[in-house]
Amino acid sequence: MAKSLFDPAPLGALRLPNRIVMSSMSRDRSPGGVPTALNARYYAQRATAGLVVTESTAISARGVGWPNTPGIYTEAQITGWREVTDAVHRAGGRIFSQLWHCGRNSHPLTQPGGALPLGPSALLPPGTIRTAEGRKPLLVPHELTAGEITGVVEEYRAAARNARTAGFDGVQVHAGNGFLLDQFLRDSANHRTDAYGGSEQNRCRLLVEVVEAISEIWSPERVGVRFSPANPTNYHLRDSDPARLLATALVMLSELRIAYVDVVEGSTTTEPATHDLDYSALRRGFNGIYIANNGFSSRAQAERALAGHADLISFGRLFIANPDLPRRLEIGARMNPLNQDELYSPDHRGYTDYPFLDHNNEQNNAAPAP
Repeated sequence: MAKSLFDPAPLGALRLPNRIVMSSMSRDRSPGGVPTALNARYYAQRATAGLVVTESTAISARGVGWPNTPGIYTEAQITGWREVTDAVHRAGGRIFSQLWHCGRNSHPLTQPGGALPLGPSALLPPGTIRTAEGRKPLLVPHELTAGEITGVVEEYRAAARNARTAGFDGVQVHAGNGFLLDQFLRDSANHRTDAYGGSEQNRCRLLVEVVEAISEIWSPERVGVRFSPANPTNYHLRDSDPARLLATALVMLSELRIAYVDVVEGSTTTEPATHDLDYSALRRGFNGIYIANNGFSSRAQAERALAGHADLISFGRLFIANPDLPRRLEIGARMNPLNQDELYSPDHRGYTDYPFLDHNNEQNNAAPAP
C-alpha cells in the first residue's frame, strides 16, 4: 500500500501524526543569541508538522558563525528555548534542536576575544561571512589539535544536556552545509594526517564521537544527523567521492542505532550539485528512518519519494511562507508567496506575519487545476 504524506509514522521513541518535517532554516532573529517570544510564536505557528527541527543552534561561543543566530550554551538561551518548546508543545507539536558549530565559517569579529575561527585544517576557504561590521572575507582558520577536538566533543555533550533542560524532544546533529562536522567529512577542507583525516572512516571519526557523546545524554532513538553530501554550499565545500563518504557514515551511524538521517539531496544553492548521487541506493545502507530533504514543492512530489526511498519528507522555504503547510498540502490549497526581501529582517516581517488558510471557506483556497 502506498504511503501517504498524512499517514502516522514512527520516529524512534516518537509517533508522528504525519510524515512532514519542518526543515532547519536559519532565520537570524535571536539578538545576542537568545531566543525570544517572537521565535516561540514562529515555531508554534508551524507545530502541525510531524516534526519541527529548529534553525541551526550554536553549541558554544566558538561555534557561532554570524550575528543573531541562536545558541544553547548559556542560561538565558536555555530559558529562551524553553519558551519555544513550551509553545510548540501547547500547540500539539514535537520539536528537535539542531546542534551546530560553524567551524571555519566565522570571523574574529564574531569569535570570543577576536580569535580565529576553528577548522580541521589551516586552509583558506573562499567567500565571505556576515559580521557586525558587514561582510568580511573568510580567513585561514586555526587548525584544531587533537586535544581541542576532545573539547569540541564535550561542547556537543553539554549542548545536548542543555537541550534536554530546554524541553526539546530530541536533537539533530548538523553535519552538512559546509559547517564544522561537514568540514571534517569532506576532503576539500580536511587535509589532516592524524586519526581525524585521510580515509573516510577517519574523516567520520569526529561525527561518530559527537553522536556517541550525545547518546549518553539522549537515547539514540532521540538523535538524528543531517548530511548534504553533494551540496556545494555557500562555502564551496566538495568531496572527491561523496557517495563512498556518505555510505561509510551511514554504516557507522547504523551501528550507533540513531533514529534518523536527514539528507539534503542535491544543491541548495544556484550552483549545481557536485555529484549526481543515487540516494535510493545509499539509503539502503542505513537501518533507521530516512528523511529526504530539498526541493519538495507538492504533495505528489513528496509521495513519489515516499513510494521510493524516503520515510519522511522535509520541507524548507514552503514552511516559511505557509505556517499551516500540512493543511495546504492535504487539501491542495494555494501557497503563500515567499517574501524574499524580509527573509532575514530583524522583526516579525517575513517571519510570523504570513496568513493562515480561511478555514470557514476552504474551497476558495484551492489551487488552480494544472
